[in-house]
Amino acid sequence: MPFLLNTGRPADAGSLTLPPPQTIRPTVPTAVRQSHWGRLFAMALGISVLAACSGKDPSTPPGAGKAGNEPTVGVVVLAAENQTLSTALPGRTTAFQNADIRPQINGIIQKRQFTEGSLVKANQPLYQVDPATYEAAQASAQAVLAKAQATARTAQVNAKRNAELVEIDAISRQVFDESQALVQQTQADVAVAQAALDAARINMRYTRILAPISGRIGLSAVTAGALVTANQATALATIQQLDPIYVDITQSSADLLQLRKQWAEGQFTRVDAKQAKVKLVLEDGSTYPLEGTLQFTGTAVNPTSGAITLRATFPNPDHFLLPGMYVRAQLATSVAPQALLVPQEAVIRNPAGEPSVQVVGDDNKLVKRPIELGQAVGNRWLMISGVKAGEKVMVDGFQKARVGQTVKPKVVPPRDRAAPVAAPAASAASAAASSARP
Repeated sequence: MPFLLNTGRPADAGSLTLPPPQTIRPTVPTAVRQSHWGRLFAMALGISVLAACSGKDPSTPPGAGKAGNEPTVGVVVLAAENQTLSTALPGRTTAFQNADIRPQINGIIQKRQFTEGSLVKANQPLYQVDPATYEAAQASAQAVLAKAQATARTAQVNAKRNAELVEIDAISRQVFDESQALVQQTQADVAVAQAALDAARINMRYTRILAPISGRIGLSAVTAGALVTANQATALATIQQLDPIYVDITQSSADLLQLRKQWAEGQFTRVDAKQAKVKLVLEDGSTYPLEGTLQFTGTAVNPTSGAITLRATFPNPDHFLLPGMYVRAQLATSVAPQALLVPQEAVIRNPAGEPSVQVVGDDNKLVKRPIELGQAVGNRWLMISGVKAGEKVMVDGFQKARVGQTVKPKVVPPRDRAAPVAAPAASAASAAASSARP
């Protein structure tokens, strides 16, 4: 009779019950376990002894624990200097003189007497209007004048004769008075005829349309055979004088107020407008080689843009500057007599954008110093407060040293101070827009 294995329920009659399986674990000798923990303890003890002997902190930069092995950092020594401050402002070029050519008479254009785009001189003929009708008008005016002059001579002779006759009572007093009045009347007729002749001659001259100014002439709006009218709205051509040339500059009224405040507080010295030189940066980033002078500053603020217009004059002998070009003008605004300038790479910003520098003290320890920035001057910042002349500001070695650590300062030569575009005059709030060093 077969037996049934039952391990999950109570045993029934005729079944065989086996005990539940047991987990078999290997047995590690006690001596082996003690030997393993002993080796781990010995290794930890050895590392502690080595660290204690070296005297180093794992978080300390290399070379910071030994005397005479301080990290070398590059520094610049601040020195006060007389610095001219400038601001970069947008502007557009404008012709020095601009003349629209329009006819002053009615007529048909016979011919054009200039080459489009060429240089023309003042009083140079530009167009010829058909003069036939004006020649006839001039001849008619001359004839009227001659007739009036003849009438006047006759009246004068009669008046002279009547003056003799009235003395012997050969004529009445009334006839004498009438002859004298007729002389004055004929003289007035002569004057009217002379004026008409002068007008005819003027119109005759207007048949030759002349250049009012010297300059470069543009495209012609008419050709031979076109009918033109006096004082028409459409110009026949335009002449622009390009040497010298104006540059109209716009400056924010807020920046002007801040600048005047700095002048009043004595932070900066005002630059005389007559001595202020203006430089131009063109649309492609190049610098115009010739300097200009500031002509005037606007007296009113544009209510739409909130800006003031300034005008500068630039020499333009080669006609390199053309009207309507967008430029940036670098305008000297003031002079800082005791300016402290710090390289831009020395300025560190925190996540809030607040600037600071690291100064090497007399004990060669790094100290973090909060600063207040002015405007950018080339590749350097103008310092308003936070540092003083003679202090050593770190510009290189930020990865090798930390604040509070003793360092070995090394004076490094400054980089090229030139910059393609001068930064606009602004407060430190606008300077905070630059990127922060991590």
